[in-house]
Amino acid sequence: MNERITKQVLSDLEHDRRVDLHRDRVEVGFDDGVATLSGEVSSIAAKRVTLELTARLPEVTGVVDRLRVRPAEAMGDGAIADHLERALAADTVFAEYALYRQVGAGARRVVRAGGGEGAAGGCWIEIRVEDGVVTLDGDVPSLSHKRLAGALAWWVPGSRDVINGLGVEPPEEDNDQEILDALRIVLEKDPMLDATQIRPRCKNSIVTLEGWAVSDAQRDLVEFDAWALFGVDGVVNDIEVRRA
Repeated sequence: MNERITKQVLSDLEHDRRVDLHRDRVEVGFDDGVATLSGEVSSIAAKRVTLELTARLPEVTGVVDRLRVRPAEAMGDGAIADHLERALAADTVFAEYALYRQVGAGARRVVRAGGGEGAAGGCWIEIRVEDGVVTLDGDVPSLSHKRLAGALAWWVPGSRDVINGLGVEPPEEDNDQEILDALRIVLEKDPMLDATQIRPRCKNSIVTLEGWAVSDAQRDLVEFDAWALFGVDGVVNDIEVRRA
């Protein structure tokens, strides 16, 4: 069964342009209905597509995600934490937040005091980095804040994975419009993109991207930003490339 599941996953990935099995290493384990994915892929899109395709198989009742993304730049855990700390501190959205950080097995420390944990209305984010994997914990006031923080973590060149464990207080009901609003914010903040040329839509948590970009790389960046958002289950990239 394990061999058949592995062959099916790899066969499905061969037909997806976002995955290059000559460069991407995907290992599949299967036990009692649970597929465990490990290895290293070239982008967040390749990672998320691999997870989605595996989860669709009828024999699969659960997926354990141990896939990592090949970093755009080699960075130590401390450098990753520094980069994300600066990004959060510089964004006016998070200006009043308390920030904490922990690198590997090191001590947790306060980066910036604020309302803090447990304070009435206090917003806080803790950054933890280990082996290139960024984990975000804390409380934020909206799903858009949660999604933006996750995107900033993915933008760190050395990030190999992002686990977005931020809680939303008070709780919000998620929907397609919430995802779309957050995506527009992220695209506008991405310094590598011209968001005015992108027309996103969202239905049933699947984002469709239309508009135009000046290169294949920029087209891919828009898709990566969409996949970086918590709650997105699929991305259809119909952006046209218009080279100068």
